[in-house]
Amino acid sequence: MKRWPWITALVLAVLFIPVLVKQLLPSERRPLERVELADTEHIEIAFENRTQDLAMGGLLFVPEGDGPFPAAVVIHGSGTSRRDNGWYLTLTKHLQDNGIVVLLPDKRGSEQSEGDWRTSSFEDLAIDTLAAIDYLRAQQDVPLSGIGIIGMSQGGWIAPLVARQADLAFLVSMVGSVVTPREQLLYEENYNLREVGFLPGISNVLAYVGSANVRYLAQPELYELIVDYDPLPHWRDVSIDSFVLLGADDTNVPSVESARRLVGLENPHIRVKMYEGSGHALESPRGQGNSIIRSDALDEISGFIRNAAAD
Repeated sequence: MKRWPWITALVLAVLFIPVLVKQLLPSERRPLERVELADTEHIEIAFENRTQDLAMGGLLFVPEGDGPFPAAVVIHGSGTSRRDNGWYLTLTKHLQDNGIVVLLPDKRGSEQSEGDWRTSSFEDLAIDTLAAIDYLRAQQDVPLSGIGIIGMSQGGWIAPLVARQADLAFLVSMVGSVVTPREQLLYEENYNLREVGFLPGISNVLAYVGSANVRYLAQPELYELIVDYDPLPHWRDVSIDSFVLLGADDTNVPSVESARRLVGLENPHIRVKMYEGSGHALESPRGQGNSIIRSDALDEISGFIRNAAAD
């Protein structure tokens, strides 16, 4: 009697029965509260990346009062940026309400900014941020006490690059990774497979297939530019007050490993904080509200910026 049909059936059962069971289980999505663009006071601005001859757009959020104010330039996460993104706006409005100017640029290739992020390296996107910083320094309508940057998600890879090239008062990295994009992609794909229902071990192996699909089929031009980028040498050289916020339950960024690598640098300028019960958005832990960004993280970011800009 041939055994291979039974072996094949057993392998398929191990692979797919947990997946089927997972799909049959009810899933719960928690609606998270966020700020809408219509709820904000902002000014539409335009500036130029002269190094690469790109016209850039964005929104400027100015607090009430006479100033001078600390100011922050936001560095976007992955993908196309939208001005109505509630994650960014929730942070932006909190900072504005707490006396901090925020420049939320349109990422290149998005809204009113020229270029294409799909064919741009992190070094290219850092140049866009430097152009936004130059815009703030050159404008004379709003008095500023110090300028810094906030890297959001993928922007956390870019933030230390910018810090090495600009005279800044502070750096904030919000759920930014400190591993390479190659490592992060594997981590994220492994989690996605686990969510579908694949068992540990099997998901680890299949993650290589999923990550290869993203690298070589979905976004080959982009990943050729960034896949082996290592942010750690740039973090090692950071010499300004820096605050890195990570979510303990992050399924996009390997937060524990990122924290370990940063702490291992023993750089006295870098403060790392892990937020228990929060994922990649740093959302409120269950049972403690439904904000897309937890209130204690927002308060710590604004307090950190005010203190750093006052030094």
